[in-house]
Amino acid sequence: MAAKYVIGIDLGTTNSVVAYTSLDVDRPKTELLPIPQLVAPGAIEARRSLPSFLYLPEDHETAAGALDLPWAQDCGYVSGEYARLRGAERPDRTVGAAKSWLVHSRVDRREPILPWNAPHDVPKVSPVTASQRYIEHLAAAWDARFPDAPLAEQRVVLTVPASFDAAARELTREAALAAGLPEDLVLLEEPQAAVYAWLASEGDRWRRRVKVGDKMLVCDIGGGTTDLTLVGVAEIGGELQLQRIAVGNHLLVGGDNMDLALAHFVAGLFGKKNVKLDPWQSVALWHSCRAAKESLLSNDGPNTQTISVLGRGSKLIGGTVSVEVDRENAVKLLMDGFFPACSVDDSPARRRASGFQEIGLPYESDTAVTRHLAAFLRAHGDVKQGPIAPTHVLFNGGVFKSDALRNRLLQVLRGWSQNEASPRVLEGEHDLDYAVARGAAYYGWAKDHGGVRIRGGTARSYYVGIETSGLAIPGAPRPLRALCVAPMGMEEGTETDVPSGDIGLVVGEPAQFRFFSSSIRKQDKPGTVLPSWTEEELVETDSVEAVLPADQAIDEPYVPVRFHTRITELGVFELWCFSPQTNNRWKLEFSVREQDAEGMDD
Repeated sequence: MAAKYVIGIDLGTTNSVVAYTSLDVDRPKTELLPIPQLVAPGAIEARRSLPSFLYLPEDHETAAGALDLPWAQDCGYVSGEYARLRGAERPDRTVGAAKSWLVHSRVDRREPILPWNAPHDVPKVSPVTASQRYIEHLAAAWDARFPDAPLAEQRVVLTVPASFDAAARELTREAALAAGLPEDLVLLEEPQAAVYAWLASEGDRWRRRVKVGDKMLVCDIGGGTTDLTLVGVAEIGGELQLQRIAVGNHLLVGGDNMDLALAHFVAGLFGKKNVKLDPWQSVALWHSCRAAKESLLSNDGPNTQTISVLGRGSKLIGGTVSVEVDRENAVKLLMDGFFPACSVDDSPARRRASGFQEIGLPYESDTAVTRHLAAFLRAHGDVKQGPIAPTHVLFNGGVFKSDALRNRLLQVLRGWSQNEASPRVLEGEHDLDYAVARGAAYYGWAKDHGGVRIRGGTARSYYVGIETSGLAIPGAPRPLRALCVAPMGMEEGTETDVPSGDIGLVVGEPAQFRFFSSSIRKQDKPGTVLPSWTEEELVETDSVEAVLPADQAIDEPYVPVRFHTRITELGVFELWCFSPQTNNRWKLEFSVREQDAEGMDD
C-alpha cells in the first residue's frame, strides 16, 4: 500500500510530539496528532504531547483495568501524563530522561537499569525499551485515529539530537523498529527540523531573509538538553543553499535544571517558615515548580505565584503548606543562573564537589548556557578570525517560550558581536513545543517533492583505533593511533575507500574494536592518522566485541585488510574491511546490536 502521509515524530527527553501532513499536496499543511493517554486511573484524555515518562505500577494499582488504554490492557507499565504525575509520588518506579541515557556510553543501554538506583524489588527496563514504549504509544495513537493508514506503512521521520553519535542513533533506530516503525524510517537532527519548521512558515520568503555567507545559530533548549547547531548559507548553481557547518556536544542542561533551581530556591522559603521538606515533598516540589516556572516566565505572568506541597507531618496530614514566589526574583534567579552575561572567551566551569562521583547521567557541572555557547562558537571558529559570529539566531525548545530568556541570550550574543542589530532573530513556528515535529513532517514532504534541503552529511568525523606494534611493557596497553574512516559532512548515499597501508584484522577469536568521533576536527579526511589527541578533540564511542569469521585462505590470527566506508541513504554508517589477498570482506557497524560484525565472501 502506498504511503498517504509523512509523519514527523519528536521523541523528546521530556515530551514527545507527532505531526503529519499529506503526501499528495503541493503545499504541506502540518497537523498535530492528539495523543490519548491516562491522566488519572480510569481517566483518558487526548493531549498534543506525550510526556516521556514511564511508570512501573505495583500489582494492586492495575486492578479492574484502572490503568488500561484502549489498545493496551494489563501491560505492566504506563506512559505519558499519568506516569509524569506519579513521578512526584513514586520516583523509584518512574523512568525519565531515557533519551539522555541512550547517549551515555558508560552504561549498557540495552540492560534493564531504569529507574536508576531504584530498589532491587522494583522491575526495571533498559533505556532502549523505555524509548520503545513511548514510540509504541505514539504508533498506537496514530493507528487508532487512522486505521486505514497504519503508521508502519507511512513515511516516518524520527528526530534525534544533532549531538547523538552513531551508536546513540542506532539505538534510537533499534527502539523505533521494535515499536513497529517502518524499516525505511529516516533520522533527522532536531535543530535541522527546527530550521525546516522555519522554512515551512516562511515559504519562498526565506531567501529574502538571509544571504550568502550568513550563519544561522539554532539554539534548542528543551526539558533535558541543550543542542547547538550552526547552519550556513551558500550559493550553488545560482541558488541559495543551506549547509549545516557545526554541531555542539550533548549538553545535559535544560528546563528540568531550571525547575530544580527554582525548587531549591522555594525550599529555602519553606525553611524560613520552619518547614523542612522530606525527600517525598522535595520531589513533589520539583514537579510543582515546573508549572510555576512557566507561569512566572510567561509574558502576562502574575507578579507572585503560590506554590504548595502536601503536608506530611502529624500536624499537616490532609493539609498543604504554601509559599508565595515573587516573579522578579524567580526571573532573576533563572536568568543569572542559566543565561549570565559573560565574555565570548569564557569557558564552562568543570568543578567537582568530590573526587568520588556517582555513576549516573553526566549532567553538566556548569548550568550557564551562555558559557557553553561561547565555547561552542570558539571551537568552530578560526584561529585568525576568532569565534564564529552568527548573523541570525533561531530559538527552539520550550524554554524559549519566555521572552525574558530569549532577550537575555540575544543581549549576550549581540554583546559578543559588538553589533546591536546582529544576530537577528528568525521567527519560526509560533509554539516552540511542536516545531521539531512539524519540521520533521515538512522535511519528509520536501524530500519527496524536491523542496529545499539542508546539506551537511554526518555531523561528526569517525575514527578506528589501531593498536601500534612495538615492544610490550608489563601491565601497559599498547598505544593507539586513530585512523579517520569517515570525514565530517560525508553525505548519505556515498562511499569511499580509506587510504592506508594494510592493517591487521583479528579474526577467529574474540576481539574488541574501538571507535572514536569528533565534532570539531573538520579538516580530517579518510586516511588521516592521529598519533595522539585530547579528550576535547576525540570522544570514544561504543566499542564492538565480536568474533569475526576466520579467513580460510590465510592461516594466521589476523588478516591484512583495508577499509571502505559507506553511509547508506538512511544514514546508517557501515565500515567494510576487505582483504586484497583473498577478496574476503567483513562489515563493522558503529552500533550496539547483538550482531555487530559479519563476514562474507565475494
